Amino acid sequence: MSFREIMTLIGGVALFLFGMTLMGDGLKKVAGNRLELVLYRLSSTPLKGVLLGTGVTAVIQSSCATSVMTVGFVNSGMMKVRQAISVILGAILGTSITGWIICLSTVGGGSGIASIFSTTTLTASVALAGILIRMFSKKQTLRHIADIMMGFAVLMFGMSSMSGAVSSLGDAPGFRVLLVSMSNPLLGIIVGAVFTAMLQSASAAVGILQALSLTGELPFETALPLLMGIAVGASAPVLLSAVGANTDGKRAALVYPVAGVVSALACAAVFYIANAIFRFPFLEMIMNPVSIAVLNTVLRFAMVALLAPFSDLLEVLVSLLVPGKAPDESDPALRLEERFIKHPSIAVEQSRQTVEAMANLTEESLDEALDLLHTFNAETYQAVKDKEVAVDRYEDALGTYLVKLTGHEMTDRQNKEVSKFLHTLSDFERISDHALRIADSAAEVKEKNLVFSGEAKHELDVIGSAVREIVRLTFHAFIDGDQEAASRVEPFEEWIDSLCGELKLHHVERLAKGQCTIHQGFVFNDLLTDYRRVSDHCSNIAVAMIELEADLFDTHEYLSQVKEKRSADFDRVYGEYSARFAL
Repeated sequence: MSFREIMTLIGGVALFLFGMTLMGDGLKKVAGNRLELVLYRLSSTPLKGVLLGTGVTAVIQSSCATSVMTVGFVNSGMMKVRQAISVILGAILGTSITGWIICLSTVGGGSGIASIFSTTTLTASVALAGILIRMFSKKQTLRHIADIMMGFAVLMFGMSSMSGAVSSLGDAPGFRVLLVSMSNPLLGIIVGAVFTAMLQSASAAVGILQALSLTGELPFETALPLLMGIAVGASAPVLLSAVGANTDGKRAALVYPVAGVVSALACAAVFYIANAIFRFPFLEMIMNPVSIAVLNTVLRFAMVALLAPFSDLLEVLVSLLVPGKAPDESDPALRLEERFIKHPSIAVEQSRQTVEAMANLTEESLDEALDLLHTFNAETYQAVKDKEVAVDRYEDALGTYLVKLTGHEMTDRQNKEVSKFLHTLSDFERISDHALRIADSAAEVKEKNLVFSGEAKHELDVIGSAVREIVRLTFHAFIDGDQEAASRVEPFEEWIDSLCGELKLHHVERLAKGQCTIHQGFVFNDLLTDYRRVSDHCSNIAVAMIELEADLFDTHEYLSQVKEKRSADFDRVYGEYSARFAL
């Protein structure tokens, strides 16, 4: 090959890879950016896992991307290694679809009307339609469809460039000698694996092999071991995803290479032993792009069919290769997997689950703190302190993760979800802080042996019950996305503010009468302040939900309107709570 042909080949490979990526990204976005979420939620059985792994890989055009995603699921505790095995086996099969797409590059044409069916005409037509849609359409879905069309055109052009660059190899004696040497099964598998690992793409390796077949010099006996090697080498990028993963994540990352090596060697052993017995006559058959696509699909199907019944043994094998205990799944912050940042549908879903875990932890902390006022317990007090530290950790991790996520393209609904999380994180954290302050007040009461009057105890019980209720109502509304429940929070908060003011006046009267001491007064006032602040943060959470759902976010204006123009519903809810928690 001349220098010009080598550079054309390199350029063709680059265009092929870019076109494949562009087309896969467009297909994924047209599918609603939910493929990853479907993969996570519906991979509950081995058969579903294989089918979904195949389908998702066929759409996004990358077994590596599907497998790396699956490693992320396992690493974050969302999926078990056993589930990951079936998905990765499906990915091994699904990546064969690209070979069939590449076959379109061999569509020929004749003269006259028949020329419209040529590859050049097809590529040009798709490219023209894609760029026109991209330039003049403002609708996001149509622009994604244009990306698919442009990706397809670039892929076809890259394939044509590769085919043209290697066309002269058919006349080179050295090339024929090289292909004959590749008919050695072991050498062919090694070369195919190394070549694919360097390219970081099995689809690109198969595409180049299909381009080489156009020379008319590639026999079946050479193509088969090379395709086996390509199936093995495709696992190289997945291995890199094991860096920084936990024990189960590393095991999941090993599934692809172990499955590839074991199944390729098993298929090779079966085929070549059978050939030694029966002497297959088709070994010298000259391959073309279509026959390579067929062989690649049949080979990968055989590999998956061979391993699928032994997924349990495969799990044992990767567990032996990566010894150690499974990670502790008690910390839901593990869900915030960096690998998911490029897949917003999963990242948003996992952020939602983590925020909900943070909210539940905060509610537990407040309940325990309020219980301490009745019966102080050192273990419960320490539990409240530990939960406050954990909630702080949640806020830091979620804040960083969500800010990174905002740098990626998301749907309108996903943007709303992320905005809601970002606007409410600090409120959950502050409620946890106030829970600790309430627990500190309980500790002070215990330490100083303070005893409230019967009236003060009753008032604290009433306001404490109201605070429990507003937190329960707010957190329920947030987790369930219940706008009606959220609309009840503001009148409830308004009533708690009013009650706190009334209780402070009652306390001043008791001080004047000598029924309470100044030390009791400090603690009483501190508790009322914390209760009021907790209800304020509940109001902030509810307002964020309501305003973001309405595509507006002006908290001050919203609250002003609510309080100045008190509706009949507002007064009704206000009356309900004032009657329910009456002194």
